[in-house]
Parts: sequence; C-alpha cells; structure tokens
Amino acid sequence: MSQPLNMPGMADPVALERTRNRLQKRRRVTNAIALTLSLAAMAFGLLWLIWILYTTLRLGIGGLSVDLFTQSTPPPNTDGGGLANAIVGSLLLVVLATVVGTPIGIMAGVYLAEYGQKGWLASVTRFINDILLSAPSIVVGLFVYALVVAKMGHFSGWAGVVALALLQIPIVIRTTENMLKLVPNALREAAFALGTPKWKMVLSITLKASLAGIVTGVLLAVARIAGETAPLLFTALSNQFFTADMNQPMANLPVTIFKFAMSPFAQWQSLAWAGVFLITLGVLGLNILARTIFSNK
Repeated sequence: MSQPLNMPGMADPVALERTRNRLQKRRRVTNAIALTLSLAAMAFGLLWLIWILYTTLRLGIGGLSVDLFTQSTPPPNTDGGGLANAIVGSLLLVVLATVVGTPIGIMAGVYLAEYGQKGWLASVTRFINDILLSAPSIVVGLFVYALVVAKMGHFSGWAGVVALALLQIPIVIRTTENMLKLVPNALREAAFALGTPKWKMVLSITLKASLAGIVTGVLLAVARIAGETAPLLFTALSNQFFTADMNQPMANLPVTIFKFAMSPFAQWQSLAWAGVFLITLGVLGLNILARTIFSNK
C-alpha cells in the first residue's frame, strides 16, 4: 500500500517529534541548571553554618569548667571567675518572659482563629502582629526603654522581661492561629451538634488537638529570645554581681558575651566563647525538642 500523504493543514509527525525532543532537551538543561544553583546555594549556606559551629565548639569548649557554673563574672584582667550570675539572670529573664508572653499569645491566637475570622479587629491585630514579627529587636528595646526604663529612672530585670515578652508574643500568636486553623471544621460542627458551648469546644477540642503545634511554637519563641542582646542592652543592662532582684540591673548571657568579647582581656574573651557555646547548645536543644514534638504529632 502507498504511504498516506499529509493533507494541507495537517502537522508533520517528524517535525512534531523533533519539536518535542527539542523542548524536552531544553527542560532537562533548565532543570540541571536550577538544580546546580540550588545545590551550590545550599553548600554555600552549610559551609558558613559548619564554620560557625566549628569555631564555637573549638573556642567554647576550651572555656568550660566547674567555675563557669559556680562563680560570678570576674573583674577585668583577673584569672578565674565564671558566668553563674549571667546564666541565672538569663534563665530568670527568659522564664518570666515566657510566663508573661505565652498566655497572651495563645489567647490572642485563639481569638483570631476561633472568634475574629472576619472582623475588623482581627484584621488590624494580624497586621500589627506581622509588623512586630519583622520588627528589629533593637526597636523593641528602645520602645521599652522609653516606656519603662525612662519612667523608672533605672535599668531593671522587669524591663528586660517586658522587652523579651514583646518579642515572643507575635511568634506565639502566629503559631497558635495557624495550628488552630489546621483543626478540621468537622470536629467543631460535631461539638456544636452535641450542644457544646463554644468556649468549651475551643478548650477541650481545638486546643487539645493543636497542643503539639502550639508547644512547638512556644519553644521556638523561647529559642528566639534566648540569644537576644539589643533589647537587654536598653532594659536589663548587666550586673557584675549575682542578684535575683528584678528591680535592679540584671546580669545575662547575651550582654555579658557582648561586653567580654569586645574586651582586650584574654580571660574575658575565653568566658565569652564559653557563653556563646552555652547559648548555642541551648538554642539547638530547644529547636531539636520542638521538631521532635511536632514530628510526633
């Protein structure tokens, strides 16, 4: 039989195959270029991260000792001493900021997710929360300085707590709202069908179902504020001695690290690297714990 002839208007199969092969080859080249650039960017980021962690480990472990956890910060150019007062001060500031900021953040997140989905107040709250999420921490520190420190006439631990809580609240709000929105509406409708009041439904069903995600957000917020320096420079400042009086300037690891690292004294610099190692270890532990909790959900 004779081969069928191409009628006018019909595409040539050979030409179509060539075009298809050319497009596939172009896609493969584009995909290879994009993959190469992505891997290069990942390798570039990992290089600096590994370098930072290596330097922290190399210089930080050398400053670890029993005195680091039992003695207060030493005077300038003096052997011995530790970071006990700064460690305790940081723990007090972070714990109290979490106690203050977490309930406020969770309640605001519950309102946004369960009660104010379409209201103007919720829209304004989300907008302000987005601004606070991206606001530099030094701006928050200056705000608390003008609002609290200037009015009180002196630096204090309470001012540091307020600054850290203001940094923590937006993170908790965003996490709580997002986790509550992931709860299926079928659970809410089933609770309403049984005559459950809304407040009890939120407390017993939606919050319970999103507990792991909310706890993860709180832990990530704690990790965020644990290493903040700028807000504490304007609020809690520092203290050379051990104190638990929140009405007085309070020693803390970030400010102590900043002060010791900038000094010309080798002993202070060694203590600064040991403090960097402790903060890095704490933040890394909190991130691992948060991811573990969320992965088990």
